[in-house]
Order: sequence, then structure tokens, then C-alpha cells
Amino acid sequence: MGKTIIEKIIQNHANEEVKAGRIVWMKLDIRTARDFGGPNVVKNLEKFYPNAELPDKENVFFTFDTVAPAKTIPYANNQQICRDYARKQRLKVYDVDAGIGTHILMEKGYARPGRTLVGTDSHFNILGAVNAFGQGMGDQDIAFGFRTGKTWFEVPETIKINLTGRFSYPTTGKDLVLYILKQIGSKGALGKCIEYYGKCLQDLSFAEYITLCSMMTEMGGIVAYPEPNEAVAEWLRQRTGEEPEFILADSDAIYSDELTIDVTDLEPQIAYPPKPDNVKAVSDLKDLKVDSVFIGSCTNGRIEDMRQVAEILRNNKVADGVMLRIVPATKEVYGQMLSEGLIETFFNAGAIIANPGCGGCASGQIGMTGKGEVQISTSNRNFRGKQGDGETYLASPITAANAAIKGVL
Repeated sequence: MGKTIIEKIIQNHANEEVKAGRIVWMKLDIRTARDFGGPNVVKNLEKFYPNAELPDKENVFFTFDTVAPAKTIPYANNQQICRDYARKQRLKVYDVDAGIGTHILMEKGYARPGRTLVGTDSHFNILGAVNAFGQGMGDQDIAFGFRTGKTWFEVPETIKINLTGRFSYPTTGKDLVLYILKQIGSKGALGKCIEYYGKCLQDLSFAEYITLCSMMTEMGGIVAYPEPNEAVAEWLRQRTGEEPEFILADSDAIYSDELTIDVTDLEPQIAYPPKPDNVKAVSDLKDLKVDSVFIGSCTNGRIEDMRQVAEILRNNKVADGVMLRIVPATKEVYGQMLSEGLIETFFNAGAIIANPGCGGCASGQIGMTGKGEVQISTSNRNFRGKQGDGETYLASPITAANAAIKGVL
């Protein structure tokens, strides 16, 4: 019987036969904790495994990306709890200057095809972009993984989605994933994986693969696997120095559902508050007055996203009364922005450029929205209260940048 991608990856990390619905023990290649949840991981380790040495320490990390740097004394204390434990155990810490943990794992080559990685980030499934298994877990589960190098997991079913047709600029991977979310809904992949197939995937950049995978959580799913393209392969060659060996589904793999979604000439999309799946075409908006714009997050914080924004902002100004905040995903992206002159472009346009991190999703790293404020955000969630008391619309960097200079959508 053929296997799906997720079944193959888990099979390679388990000592038993794997099929959907079965609970198995699986080896973890990489274990991480971020500054949100990380302190509780440490507390659980010290409670249940006092003075225990962790195995495989070169594959255990802390990443500080949620509130970077800490904006409150309690948060500073929590980050220091993680630092102190890391020093005691001789673990690597990617501190407040480094950026978003999942992106660092891809940049440094830790995340690669077929590997299993876990952390305290609910969007760890972004690592499906590099054909890896990424999963966010609770504090006790991560503590157990730190100590033992394994975890139990129920093998998920997989939905196969065939994307027909192609689209072009100004439509992007963000518009694609918003449109898919509209079609299947916020619980459409609940507890399942998705495998994506279709010619339109060949047109996407690696950054757009990240975007496509990063909103799997908003579909209720485990992890998404777009069929790898050359952009993904080239990224992995550069990061690992090796030819990637992708895990591919068997031709006779069994899927729980198979859907076809036509994306021919897809136009830019936008998610209305307060739900990510409340999606309509941008053209349906009628002169929505915009107060603020956030460009960044794990969904759209790569250099490709920033270049698109710079093209729109160059020789333009942010509209009066609009606040534009730009946050790169990582220190590497920040350095690229600096060397390519993008920061100067953003500064001249009137944007606020912050240090790498989760940005607008992080409860105040770059400020919050006020009651009645309308924000266009490139992030993945627009639940009320997530980025403040305002109304947040989710869109692509291109749509967001245009909103910033026009002041309306």
C-alpha cells in the first residue's frame, strides 16, 4: 500500500509500521523552544528531570522571536530563564537579534527534506516548505522531547489538492493561500495534512512556498507539502551544500479527500476581520480607509517580499495619516535589505523599520492597533485582539504596500 509524504517521514523516524490514524513513537531530529513557551519548557525540565543532561545537544535550540527585545520585566525574566538553562546545558541560543526561529532553522540548513522538527511555535508547520515535518507542541511535550529526543504522534490523514490554472503579477502566493483558505475554511484541514500539486506551483518563489505553508495552522491542519519546485531545490543546495532528496508520495497513496481548485487568472485576495477565512477579492473593497500597515511576520518577511514592497515605495511616500511598519523575518533578511538599499527606500518613504522578529503578531513588539483603527497586515491571523483592538485585514505585501501609499483600498 502506497504512502503519503507525512507517512513516509514518520515511518523513517519510527520503529514500527506507519499508517494514518496509528499512534507511534518517532525520533526528533531538531528540538527547539522560543521565548513564548520556552520558560515553561525549562520549568518542566527542572521539575521532571532535575539535573539531567540533555542528549544530542547540538540539535537543541532556544529562539527568541516573539518579543524581541523584551518589552516588560516579566518577559525579560522569562527570556533570562531560557538563557540560564541554555548556558547550564551548553545549548545554542538564537537571541533577540536573530529573528524568527522557524526561518533561522531553514536558513541554517537544520530544516531539510524528511527531517522532524518541533518547537513551541504554532506555525512550526511552515517547515513543510522545505519538505520537512514541523510541528508546534505544548510545553510538557517539548520538555519531554528535549530530554528524550522523541515524541508520540498520531499519524494524520492527508488531503490532496490539485491546483489548476496559473496566475500572474500582482497576484502572489499569499493571494493563493488566502483563496485556498476561503475554499476549504478554517477547519477544512482539521488534524490533517495537505499535499499541493499543480503547474502554478512551478511559478512560485521559495518565499511563496513559505507563505503557502505558513497558513496551514489557519486551516486547522498539521503540515502542508507543496510539490517541490526548482526554487526550493536551489535554496536547499545553497543552505546545505547537498543535492536535496525530497520525500514524495507514492502514486497509490491513500488520501482522505481529493480536491481540485481552479486558480486561473486569480486576482489579489484579502481576508476581512475577524477570521482568516473571511476572504474576498481586493477589487470588492470600496474605498476602505487605512490607518496602518504591517509588512512582515513568518508569512511574508523574506527578502523577496521586501523587494516587492520597495518597488512600490520607491519614489513614493506613505500617505498622510498612515503608519507603515516593516519587520524582516531574520537578521539575514535585514542585512540583505541593508546591502540592497531597501532600508533607505523604506526610510525615505516614511516607514518604520524594526529589528527582526515576529513583529505585529507579537503583542506589541512594534505597537498595537487601537479601537476603530483599520490595519492591513501581511501576517496570518486577524482575530480580534491578536494585534490590538483594531480591525485587521490580511493581504499580500503588494496589496499592503499599495494601501500604505494610497491610504485607501
